[in-house]
Amino acid sequence: MATASLSAMARSTKGKGAARSLRRDGRLPAIIYGHAREPLSLSVPAREFERLLEKIAAENTVIELSIDGSMSRTLIREIQRHPVKRNVLHVDFQELVAGERMVVRIPIVLTGTAEGVRNSGGILSQIMQELECRVDPLNMPGKIEVDVTDVSIGHSIHVSEITIPEGSRVLEITDEMSSFEEMQEVLLPLASRYTVEVDGTLTFLGREAL
Repeated sequence: MATASLSAMARSTKGKGAARSLRRDGRLPAIIYGHAREPLSLSVPAREFERLLEKIAAENTVIELSIDGSMSRTLIREIQRHPVKRNVLHVDFQELVAGERMVVRIPIVLTGTAEGVRNSGGILSQIMQELECRVDPLNMPGKIEVDVTDVSIGHSIHVSEITIPEGSRVLEITDEMSSFEEMQEVLLPLASRYTVEVDGTLTFLGREAL
């Protein structure tokens, strides 16, 4: 489980004018909420927060938020950005409660070199970059590793074949989402992917197409 630290201050002022004033002073308006507490308006140092985002995966890193000397374990649930400048405008933190499971997106990291790439000149195509899982936030995996060493040309690995870290559960994939179950496949290089037969029929990876 990845963790990071950030300082924060409680604030009593609210509204657009107060938010603009905070940003001029180099701070960002924020809020913390959770099952066991009332929402509390905060401010965090803008530069410190921007530097933090460069180092972490925001969706699945536990932020140990020090609020006026009191520490709360949180997740970043929303980051609002300026539509043009893309600088951060507001941050939502959710306080973590032991035993209360949450839904997060966990990145998929491929390991090894696929057999179809090593021996057949194929190209590995990763379709899914992350999985939506229900987890205990205090025991949350930072990534899901998938070994692709044995994947050959034209073959795929499906979500159902992945070993999920203990304590995490992949959310159900509905029929409408079934096309996303193939996480990666190995394709032939474009130049050798197509073969034109004598009668003009186009063959794609062994299947005929008009």
